[in-house]
Amino acid sequence: MARTRFMFATDLHGSETVWRKFLNTAKIYDLDALVLSGDMTGKLMVPIIKRPDGKHKSHLLGRDYLLAEEEIPEFAKRVRMLSYLPYVTTPEEAERIGNDMQYREDLFEKLECEIVDLWMTLIPERVPEKCRVIISPGNDDKLAIDETIKQSPYVIFAEEDVIDLDGEHEVLCFGWSNPTPFDSPRECSEEEMEERLERVVAKVKKMDTAVFCIHAPPYDSQLDYAPMVDKNLNIIVVGGKPQMIPVGSTAVRKIIEKYQPLLGLHGHIHESPGYMKIGRTQCLNPGSEYGEGIFKGYLVEIDGPKITRLQRVEG
Repeated sequence: MARTRFMFATDLHGSETVWRKFLNTAKIYDLDALVLSGDMTGKLMVPIIKRPDGKHKSHLLGRDYLLAEEEIPEFAKRVRMLSYLPYVTTPEEAERIGNDMQYREDLFEKLECEIVDLWMTLIPERVPEKCRVIISPGNDDKLAIDETIKQSPYVIFAEEDVIDLDGEHEVLCFGWSNPTPFDSPRECSEEEMEERLERVVAKVKKMDTAVFCIHAPPYDSQLDYAPMVDKNLNIIVVGGKPQMIPVGSTAVRKIIEKYQPLLGLHGHIHESPGYMKIGRTQCLNPGSEYGEGIFKGYLVEIDGPKITRLQRVEG
């Protein structure tokens, strides 16, 4: 039997701090693999605007900054560590970014690809060669980042595919989600989710040792409870507390109930960390606190058809 140890994480949302911590676990825990289930990219741009006098102005976390040219790289790194996208620009372009939605979206896509490319270059100095890095995007990740990940020699791009982990265990990766209120790049109906999943599941050779890394958690699994929002995306509060409802995927639940893999690795819903069983399948969600720079993951060891270690890791 093949014994394999890996770290699973998800929902980094552009936090370079969390990404670096994730990579560092490879040496700390002597891992055979790192498995990341998407939502890699950030959602907020921080313009660094050049002034006529050669200095640059910017605004970060409620504070204004005036930067000399040589201070920009360190400031940009700080911005990335906070999960934002730094961008050096001119006053004219900054105005266009604010007024031209298509230009802004295209620029976001370009910056997200550049950040992902930068992240890939951090792998060799932190991850031993024996540790494989398996990545699939999530629903919030634009399709354009796929090619950036594929170009990295340090990564196995696994979206909508099945990867041989160690000769015995396979990892199925799937980053799409059921519909959300946010109209994200990779979401679809439950019917399409099921069809897509069935096509990928057909590649799995042995279910009792298979690992299903599916970004969206199963519906009503305790791993999928999120605040209910109204049509304006405001959180609905009842009795002073957010009204929590299950928002996971019925298609994912159906697939897991039908095929009963060894493990289900999920994310997507940051507020519902934990683990539970659906039949024989151990499902888990590390949750996410990327905004605070906190790494949250699960250290997993599998040996044949058994899970010999399941340890939550935070820091």
